[in-house]
Amino acid sequence: MKSKLLAVIWLLVGLAGAQQAQSQIVDDTTKVLYSPRTTLQLFENDVLEGRYLLQRIDTSINNMHNERFWYHDTAHYQHLGNVGTASKAILFRAPNKIGARLGKNVFDRYAYDPHRFNYYNTRSPYSHIFYVQGQRGEQVFEATHTRNITPGWNAGVAYQIISGNRQIGVSNLRRDGYLSSQAVKAFTHYRSENEKYDLFANFTHLNHEQIEFGGIIPGEANRFLFQQALTYLNQASTREFRSNYHLMHIYKLAGENLKLFHSFDWGRQRDIFQDDAIQRQNNGEPVFYPRVLTPLTRTDDRTAYREMENVAGVTGNNKLSFYKAYAKFRNSKLDYRVLSIAQQDSSERYNESNESLNQLFVGGELRLMYGQALLSFDGEFQMTNDYKVGATAKLGPLQGRVSRVLRSPSLIEQRIISNHFEWTNNFNNSVTDRLEATFASKLGERQFVRLTGHFNHIKRHIYFDTVAVPRQYADNQQVFGVELQHHIRFGKIHFENFVAYTNTSEAPVIRIPEWLFDSKLYFEGALFRNALIGQFGVQVYSPTAYRADAYMPVTQQFHLQNSFNIQPYPVADVFITADIKNLNVFLKMANIASDLTAPGYFSTPYYPGMRTSFVFGIKWMFFD
Repeated sequence: MKSKLLAVIWLLVGLAGAQQAQSQIVDDTTKVLYSPRTTLQLFENDVLEGRYLLQRIDTSINNMHNERFWYHDTAHYQHLGNVGTASKAILFRAPNKIGARLGKNVFDRYAYDPHRFNYYNTRSPYSHIFYVQGQRGEQVFEATHTRNITPGWNAGVAYQIISGNRQIGVSNLRRDGYLSSQAVKAFTHYRSENEKYDLFANFTHLNHEQIEFGGIIPGEANRFLFQQALTYLNQASTREFRSNYHLMHIYKLAGENLKLFHSFDWGRQRDIFQDDAIQRQNNGEPVFYPRVLTPLTRTDDRTAYREMENVAGVTGNNKLSFYKAYAKFRNSKLDYRVLSIAQQDSSERYNESNESLNQLFVGGELRLMYGQALLSFDGEFQMTNDYKVGATAKLGPLQGRVSRVLRSPSLIEQRIISNHFEWTNNFNNSVTDRLEATFASKLGERQFVRLTGHFNHIKRHIYFDTVAVPRQYADNQQVFGVELQHHIRFGKIHFENFVAYTNTSEAPVIRIPEWLFDSKLYFEGALFRNALIGQFGVQVYSPTAYRADAYMPVTQQFHLQNSFNIQPYPVADVFITADIKNLNVFLKMANIASDLTAPGYFSTPYYPGMRTSFVFGIKWMFFD
């Protein structure tokens, strides 16, 4: 994989470099015509809401070194200690999607989101190469190319690879590689000459394979040399395939005052968990799994979820208001296919099961705006079942929001068949009420602050217990907290901080660290007559001690555990980042203290985090 990737990179670099050398376009005053100023981007939702905002593409070097910004969701995540691994958000998130949904989301942040695309409008072909390589095998690569076919029609493609080497245990699968992830997106935007019609369309695909080792066995947890530690699983893997087709039409019937829109999505997610050598104790009980439901020595569990969704509605906006009303129809189907034993002749066969759902939703939004004041109401209702409603008020730097989400259990929480689990549940709908207040403003010319407080009241919360089985919590739970984002500048010295406090004393089955700190201190300035803009600094991240959720690869769920306490450990990265015309580059020494503070740290119970690693990365942009 690594040699093939390097060959692809050098081929792309060579072709792009040759193109740039041969076709650099200049005018009579030798000024370059094509640049970030002529390569603009826009978002589907902005156009839907009447904001045809063509923004310059992001050429900033800020946070380029930060692993969180290598993926498509930059929130703080708990993961399995390496790039591309199964992950879940650390801080509490109120649920958003209602109705039928699969409930397997641990690889979401590595997949292109078809509803959060940045489409382009370019005066010349635009390409970029983003490449990250770490000393311990961590690797991220993305190549993007887009161009306008006509002044109103743009199309493009992108290709992404994430891979990494195993840091612990001994593997018989693919040498030392534990991850192989490839993603593709193709996209297009068309706007008619009279500017009455917009079409957005994209196709996304993800092929993500992760070698599962179940973490290191408890007796090995204190060994400094984690790469020599014994692990629970030796021949297990998870593979996930995702494909999605997305289409959005917007037609101005009466200018911005009345527009018709229609969106279509067809998506499929297939998950395969396999273990070719189930380990057992002397008494026959499985070593890692809570149980094995067949006499088989191997596992082959497969799920296939398909979803088709059509949304049609009207929308409009002016200087004082915005409205949207729509109807949504969703058709969902889930298939299970599990390797088992036939009762007649004890031969291997697959048990199969499926279910289908048809659901209708109606929803809308109303905003009233005057000066710096805003008042909005939004809601979506599934007929006779789920709903979500919310209201937002904003005045200058102050904003408040109240929301309620009532939703049914996910399909995985309701029913599963597997070689290790089997359940059918009749859970009630859960309810999440959230109250949130935010202050965000510049303080003079040198500071920016965002302060958010939130209170969440949760009824009938559904979670996975200590044996990785879904349960519904009978009592109510409360989660409240405060998040502070602060940036202050002293000349060319910048100090950025993110601090989150979360209180879960009234939420026994929700595990979040009480404090989370993420601080960055760096120098930023221009050198060589502004030919180079650089940053040099250190970033430190650490949550306080907490009983983080464990991970069950069979179901792709994080679940409760009460025996392993994740200890606080400051992960410190030293980095240098530079912007040299169309080339951004960074060098980083990640987790500089790991070789000095044995035995390292754990990001998830029995999954140690990355040790010291030298990492470099580039983002090379070509504008013709």
